Amino acid sequence: MGGLAKGLAIIEALAIHGVLSLSDAARASNITRASARRCLITLTELGYVEQSGRQFRPLPRLRRLGGATSLRDQIAQFATPLLARARDELSESVSIAVLDHDKPLFIARAEAEHILSTGVRVGAYLPAYCSATGRVLLSQFSDEEIAERLGPKPFHQRTPHTITRLAPLLAEIRAVHKRGYAMSDEELELGMRALAVPAFDESGAIIGAISVSAASARVRAAGLRNQFLPVLQSCARALRNTIARSATR
Repeated sequence: MGGLAKGLAIIEALAIHGVLSLSDAARASNITRASARRCLITLTELGYVEQSGRQFRPLPRLRRLGGATSLRDQIAQFATPLLARARDELSESVSIAVLDHDKPLFIARAEAEHILSTGVRVGAYLPAYCSATGRVLLSQFSDEEIAERLGPKPFHQRTPHTITRLAPLLAEIRAVHKRGYAMSDEELELGMRALAVPAFDESGAIIGAISVSAASARVRAAGLRNQFLPVLQSCARALRNTIARSATR
């Protein structure tokens, strides 16, 4: 029964996060890496999970155990090839995140090959207040809702560029809502820039944020706006169209 409990914990973690590495699966299910590895190998051999590199992804057989595919699963599934296309066009890593417990959670990612990695991975969270992804996801709410979601604690100043007071942060998020994209220029981490755009469903509701992150030595802020923004916006439109087509089937 102990093995069954660990397997169920892995299945639950996959249901929540969609795609997990071995380390992420162990952490999310609160079991050892060795136990997580055994469970994932067994699920792979039985056809419930597929392995791609270091990541494990649930297959339809596993999803059928819990009924219909969740919206998060659908978003990750539909977005994956679109992110890969954007990655190939930009030669930078492109991701999609959803709001989970008031923080951006990355559910799919197309990784570019660079010596220096941005550190973002599927299953990882970012602070909402100082990330481009977080600001896009928060831009769908009122100032009062944003303040409530961010909580009363002071914002940690991660770099000298981080906005740490609520009033200017709310003003920036309102600007994000108006212009349709967010940029974090070394606010989250020195030497890193990120750009994010909203991903909408067929009704116009924000369901995620598509983002690209790059070393500031490789990409200037103007380059993010001029070259990268149209690619991300095209990716978001393609995702919305894919979701709309799936809803009519």
